[in-house]
Amino acid sequence: MAESAIEISVVIPVYRSAGTLRVLAERLHRALAGVTPHYEIIFVDDGSGDDSWAVIGELHRESPRHVTAVQLMRNFGQHNALMCGFRHARGRYVITMDDDLQNPPEEIPKLVEAIRREPLDVVYGQYVTKQHLAWRNAGSSLVNWFYRLVFRMPVTVTAFRIIDRRLVEQVLSYDLNFTFVDGLLAWNTQRIGQTPVEHQPRQQGRTGYSMSKLATLAFNLFTNFSLLPLQFVSLLGLGVAVFGLLVGVYYVLAYVLGKIEVPGYASTIVAILVLGGVQLLALGIIGEYLGRLHLNVNRKPQYAERHVLVARDSDTVE
Repeated sequence: MAESAIEISVVIPVYRSAGTLRVLAERLHRALAGVTPHYEIIFVDDGSGDDSWAVIGELHRESPRHVTAVQLMRNFGQHNALMCGFRHARGRYVITMDDDLQNPPEEIPKLVEAIRREPLDVVYGQYVTKQHLAWRNAGSSLVNWFYRLVFRMPVTVTAFRIIDRRLVEQVLSYDLNFTFVDGLLAWNTQRIGQTPVEHQPRQQGRTGYSMSKLATLAFNLFTNFSLLPLQFVSLLGLGVAVFGLLVGVYYVLAYVLGKIEVPGYASTIVAILVLGGVQLLALGIIGEYLGRLHLNVNRKPQYAERHVLVARDSDTVE
């Protein structure tokens, strides 16, 4: 791979954050200039319904050598927007962060120092004190628990990370939907670390993540990168079958010994409900796998670009 003239690329998915983008860009320029003059900032507007794209366009016109602006045709989700940004990134290191100023740009040097100091491919910013709401922290904890269970990695994944260019190139081979970036990174390397960083309160607006979106993200992790749900259902089915067999033997013996005069209504209903519930659970999980396979075979797009303003010597529209 040829050496890139860009040292650091910062990829930022944008969703309804018109009010914070200008301040974010100003702080990014100051922080990155202190690390290297060879940097770029890639804003990916993920179908925002506000003036985010207009602000991003202004930022590109003001800094055409450093800012790339991408507008997606609809909202595809944070991780799909990150994949779009990765395909435009040219830096030796790629940093990802949120658009709401909760990831302070001034903490970027800590990530750069950590990945340069140790032979790591990914370094996550580990929040010293989380400033999310309680329900958001609970959702993030669920995702991290699933992550550690699936990948056996003792790190806390966050949106604030730095990735070596070689690993980004490997991740870009994935062009399917239902993207979970941290899973793709863990699939390709075990050199994953973390370093303490500050996490600040949200400046304005509200998070683009809901509890349902966090649950979907966790389920994407499980179904895309693991067979654990299917294995769980198999073990559950085996356990219920063994239990049913033991109950059946018990009732046969009880009948032979004359302890059952009238067949029990309750035991019949319980058996039907338990077995029916397990069967529906199994069919639901299998159906989820088949549905995702169907959508990927039909090439449901990972993302679709509407406009691109590329960071070059002159403004270019693709």
